[in-house]
This record gives sequence, C-alpha cells and structure tokens, in this order.
Amino acid sequence: MERILITGASGFIGSHLISEALSLGYEVWAAVRKDSDRKRLTAQGVHLLEVDYFDEDQLFGALSSVAPLQEGAPQWHYVIHNAGITKTAHPEEFAEVNAEHTRRLLGALSRLTLPPLRFVLMSSLSSYGAVAGATEPLRATHPQEPHTLYGRSKCLAEHYTERSGLPFTILLPTGVYGPGDRDYGMEIESIRAGFDFKIGRTPQRLTFIYAKDLARVVRLALERPEAVGRSYFVADGDVYTDDEFAGLIQELLHRRHVLHARIPLWLARVVCTVSEAIGRMTGRPATLNTDKYHILKQRNWICDVSPLRHELGFTPEYNLRRGLEEIIAETNH
Repeated sequence: MERILITGASGFIGSHLISEALSLGYEVWAAVRKDSDRKRLTAQGVHLLEVDYFDEDQLFGALSSVAPLQEGAPQWHYVIHNAGITKTAHPEEFAEVNAEHTRRLLGALSRLTLPPLRFVLMSSLSSYGAVAGATEPLRATHPQEPHTLYGRSKCLAEHYTERSGLPFTILLPTGVYGPGDRDYGMEIESIRAGFDFKIGRTPQRLTFIYAKDLARVVRLALERPEAVGRSYFVADGDVYTDDEFAGLIQELLHRRHVLHARIPLWLARVVCTVSEAIGRMTGRPATLNTDKYHILKQRNWICDVSPLRHELGFTPEYNLRRGLEEIIAETNH
C-alpha cells in the first residue's frame, strides 16, 4: 500500500481527488487547517493531518509525526497540493495563500529524510494570462504573462515548485465543473430561472474539464514517469462559445424561454468594482471583483492538450454534454 496526502481536500476539486484516491486503494490523508470542516472526510475514513501553512516548522513537525508504512519508505509517497483561493476580500491574500503557503509546504517536505516520490501542484490556466488571437490555443511554450493577481500567485507557486528539488508535476486546468461546484452551478440555476447574462459583445471561447476527469489526470500524473518535471494544460479538448454553453444548459433543462443578454464590458467592470468594495466592507469574498473582471474580459480560453494525451495517454470520459447531464440530474433530485 502507498500513502497519499491531499491538501484542499474539503473543497470542490479536493472532494473528487479524495474519491479517486480512495478508489485506487491508497492510504489517504487530508491536510486540514484548525477550522476546516472534517465531517465528510472522517465519514469516508480519511486520515487527518492538522497543518498551519503560515509556519514551515509546524508543517515539518506534522509531516514528520506520521511513521512510514514500511521501513525505508518515505512517510508520504505522494503529495497533491490542491489548497488555495480563487477569490478573497483582501487581494494581498492571493500571494500569501496560493504562493507562500506552497513555498512553505515544499520547504517542509524537502526537509524530510525521504522526500515524496511525486509532488503534484494544482495550478491554473490563469498563470499564463491571455492568448494572442481569437482562435490560437495557449501552449506551454508561450511566455507566462498572468494579468490577474490570482494568476500571478499561481505562477509564483509554479516557480517555487520547479526550484524545490522535489520530483514534481504541475497541472493547469481550465474551467473545472462537476457535482459540488458553485460557480457553474450558479449559471445553471440562472438559466433554470429563465435568465442568461454574458459579458462582452464578442463571444468567449471556452474550454472545460469535468472534475472526475481531472481526478483521473492526477492519477496519471502520479503513475507515469514521463510526468516528472512536466507541466500540462488540462481540458477535455473541445471548444465552445459562451452562447453554445448556455444553449446546451437550456436544452438539457428543457427550458423553452430564456432571456439571453450581453452586458457591455464597461458595465461589467463597474459591477465588479462595486461588488469588490462591498466585499471589503463586509469582509466577505465577492464572486465578482476587479481581479475576476480580467478573467471575464478574456475572450479566448483555448489551450493545447496534446501533450496530456500523447505523453500521459489521457482520454476524457466526459464531454460537456455528458457532464452537464450528470450535474443537472443530481440537482433535479
């Protein structure tokens, strides 16, 4: 048996990583903060490791406190670092949580007598920034020029990982959707209610990956020696406009009449600015904020997934239709 440690396990993507790891027979551990919700993890039989990402010494102590499964084996065969934030009421937290927490975790892991066999960083397509051209896919050979605080923090976490000396793989998913997701779930519920609002006059070109397929990609990243030292964009390979995405949701909901409207970019920016200001006053992260505006503004989210397919042999089990059908079926119960 091998042991795996997953951070961010109580979140949307983390829940799918946990399920996949349990199905593969790993001894599964979740790194949890003092205030993390632990009920679901405990019910699944997941072992818990309490950590403080602000303190490298505490991280090292916690990681060292667990005995190896076998003599001469590393304490942690695999580590998947999925913890992070996508929105915050305090923008400076992006760098601290997404980048510096990663740096301290890497430092603690590097101090172990035997380091992990593989460290997988869950990054984001946003670490590369915008793509030049309406239909050109983003490739790993393109320079990383993130245009959001979130993207910059993820980019910095990648650089820390590359310089850590640990055997690593970096995954950069595009839009992740699936059971338990709130962001795309809000769009489904909006269309169910009869309204669909998009940003900008020019349709966005969107790419997606179903959460269960993303978990399978992580499994391949752990298993394949070809993945060591590599970064992969993760998507199912299909491209949709935002009109096609909304239309497919409408079709699957059997909703005959939906008001489809496009909000000008200038108005979206005003809404994001006001929403962020309210978030700062209340201390609650706003879904719409000035950092998110740059993501909404970007028209092209196409990425080159051929390395993922050719090197790791990944073939998605879910296309967008099948994934949305599964989500909608669950929400209808």
